[in-house]
Amino acid sequence: MNSEALLNISSTSLYAAFILYLIAILPFSASIKAKSKKSEKIGVTLTIIGFIMQIIYFITRWMAAGHAPVSNMYEFLTMFGIMMVGGFLVLYFLYNTPILALFSLPIAMLVIAYASMFSRDVSPLIPALQSNWLAIHVITVTISYGILSVSSVAGLIYLLRYVDANEKSKDAFWLEVVMFFITLVIVFIITTIIMKGIVHYQEDYYYIDKNGKETIAEYHLPGLVTFDESKAVVKVKGTKQDYQEVKRFSTGIQLPPVINAQKLNTVLWSIIIGTIFYGLLRLILRRTIFSIVKPLTNKVSLQLMDEICYRSVIIGFPLFALGGLLFASIWAQIAWSRFWGWDPKEVWALITFLFYAIFLHLRLGRGWEGKKSAWLAVVGMAIILFNVIAVNLIIAGLHSYA
Repeated sequence: MNSEALLNISSTSLYAAFILYLIAILPFSASIKAKSKKSEKIGVTLTIIGFIMQIIYFITRWMAAGHAPVSNMYEFLTMFGIMMVGGFLVLYFLYNTPILALFSLPIAMLVIAYASMFSRDVSPLIPALQSNWLAIHVITVTISYGILSVSSVAGLIYLLRYVDANEKSKDAFWLEVVMFFITLVIVFIITTIIMKGIVHYQEDYYYIDKNGKETIAEYHLPGLVTFDESKAVVKVKGTKQDYQEVKRFSTGIQLPPVINAQKLNTVLWSIIIGTIFYGLLRLILRRTIFSIVKPLTNKVSLQLMDEICYRSVIIGFPLFALGGLLFASIWAQIAWSRFWGWDPKEVWALITFLFYAIFLHLRLGRGWEGKKSAWLAVVGMAIILFNVIAVNLIIAGLHSYA
């Protein structure tokens, strides 16, 4: 079977998994109030089939590319989505908790949808990536991310169940802040999908990148921030020069190439649109988002959610230490002849490691169980998302993905 056929199977399998997860949410939702477990079993069956389809995607893309499909943003995010679903399934069969599906599956679907906005082309690996340690490092890290993400989901469910929506308290305020930021993340992904994948909006800017090379940046939203000394251009067919300079609205805010102004521009627009969207929701519903979501958790056991939250970190933390620090250091020595270089991604990996080390210290040494542990798990998810989105995309470094 040739590479093109394998890639077709791969992309079809991933699309099928997305559809199956979407359908699975319905029986999982019905299972919350149902007395029998029929709906729950249907949801789990669909999720397992979807997970198998994702594994088929991963294997067939590996066969087509000739290397582990973890070398660009599309592959990394898709792998992250696989591990989130895998983490959910493991914890579901350990603790029989269908409520996790209503939070884990939508997040996994958003990650898969967001991944589809990046290039799906299979390219030969650059010399620095031609190592088995690439697959070992990235796969181990994504497994740990998937498990730690489920920990965060359990922590969020715990807080939704624990905090009283009818009382004004610090917990209620900060939980609504979490809902606000979740709204921003969802809007960020949906905005990217609509403007790039559906509307096909594009603005081109010519600039000199951090390596001194002439580069064209493709914007899929109006440019609020651009690269330093960049010029607005438009592609012209039938001329000797591919691009021609044009006049375009500009805020005048220009950033050095060390910051990916193109991706930061999308984030800024998402914050603006997301804030407006959140405000409209509050005006229409006249209730907090937290109070609307809370009824889903009415039958949840706080003790069980606390247990899942803690156990997930116990499993995920050592895996992250192995993949994110130890295996990464070995690969860095092979690729760049140094174990550590204070690259933005390396720094944030260290921050993530220290955060979960503190989490376990507070949990085991200071007795931070229940609500305090749940809040730490939610903060952990914010750290992971910042690492995956902001550090990978906005801050230029050796680990920046295409």
